[in-house]
Amino acid sequence: MSTEVTPPPHQPALGAYAEPPARKGSWIRGVVYLLLACAVGAGVWRIYRNQQQSKQYSVRQAAALLNRPIPVQVTPVEMRPMPIFLSALGTVTPYYSVTVKARVSGELMPVKFTEGQLVHQGETIMVVDPKPYQAALNQAKGTLAHDEALLKNAQAEYARYKALFDAGVVSKETLDTDEASMGQYQGAIEADKAAVETAELQLSWCTIQSPITGRIGLRLVDPGNIITANTTNLVVINQFQPIAVYFTLPENELPQVLKKLGADRQLPVDAYDKSDVQKLATGRLLTADNQIDTTTGTARLKAVFDNSANLLFPDQFVNIHLVMENRGNALVVPSAAIQNGVQGSYVWIAKADAKGNGTVAMRQVKIALAQGQNTIVDSGISAGEHIVVDGAERLHDGAAVIASNVPPSANSVPANGIFGGGTSAARPTSNPNGPSTQGQMP
Repeated sequence: MSTEVTPPPHQPALGAYAEPPARKGSWIRGVVYLLLACAVGAGVWRIYRNQQQSKQYSVRQAAALLNRPIPVQVTPVEMRPMPIFLSALGTVTPYYSVTVKARVSGELMPVKFTEGQLVHQGETIMVVDPKPYQAALNQAKGTLAHDEALLKNAQAEYARYKALFDAGVVSKETLDTDEASMGQYQGAIEADKAAVETAELQLSWCTIQSPITGRIGLRLVDPGNIITANTTNLVVINQFQPIAVYFTLPENELPQVLKKLGADRQLPVDAYDKSDVQKLATGRLLTADNQIDTTTGTARLKAVFDNSANLLFPDQFVNIHLVMENRGNALVVPSAAIQNGVQGSYVWIAKADAKGNGTVAMRQVKIALAQGQNTIVDSGISAGEHIVVDGAERLHDGAAVIASNVPPSANSVPANGIFGGGTSAARPTSNPNGPSTQGQMP
């Protein structure tokens, strides 16, 4: 009897267990690898294409930026008289300054001025209570009248004794004694007259008058206070018209100033504000000090200004231009327009090209001297040409520009744009291939 072993129903036969799963797994892996390779290739291609497009865009953008007009400010070259001056820092000082004090003691009465007003010489500004001094004057006058009466009586007695002496009635000694008494009364009267004059003077000093014509300052003592003679400061008066300015110059510049001052006696002096832009007043050099300050090596000078517009104020700092000569028909440009390179000084000339577009060109110039914010040019440019004063750091020869004139506050030229006459620069078009077309330059 044979026994047949049957495998469990859930286990496959040994010959059909490994082959079909192996072939199926290989096919799936091949498909996955192919998809991965396609995805990597597509990513690499996209990155390469984006890089190429970015490079092309950067090149186009750079070209557009290079061709875009550069905004600049220009001003025309002027031919005009130009002063040659020495610069210094000065301090405004009143021509006369008086600290008013009372010459008598007493109670201060109500004042006769308004703080800050202009007072004239001899005008009453304050009053000290005059009653004690009026009483002293009356007493001195009474003493004078008393002594005058005694003198009159002594003169009469002397006349009588003189007649008796001539008649031989009285002695010479008696006559001399009476004459001496009369002389004592005469001396007393002279002293009384002096006392009356002193009392009158004291009474007049009760009325305080302005010693100069000038502007009165703030009141230092209020009415009702008891003030002390020659001690209490009452008010300060400063003379504004004319007014003085003190300034210093290096000792090496002093000889030429003294030479001009001795020859002309009229050296013009201009006072400018602290920014050295706005001229405040024009005056003249009065004199120079008689010694040089050894600690600084400078000499002190004094200039006088009419100050009719009251633009100069005591203790104000001003920039002084001591005019040594006036150069006529000088080519004058702003100092900001002068550039310096390896070949020397140059400026950028703004002009119109053949198509009417604004361009700039470099021009070498020869500098004569610089005076403050202006420079005198000997050669290289002509009057009326427009030069760049702002925006020169981005320029190159032949660069396209959008130009407008400098504002009136920075230059005397009217603020009219030189392209189309506008006051502001025109906006460029969005065309990246070239500059926008603007109005013609003059």
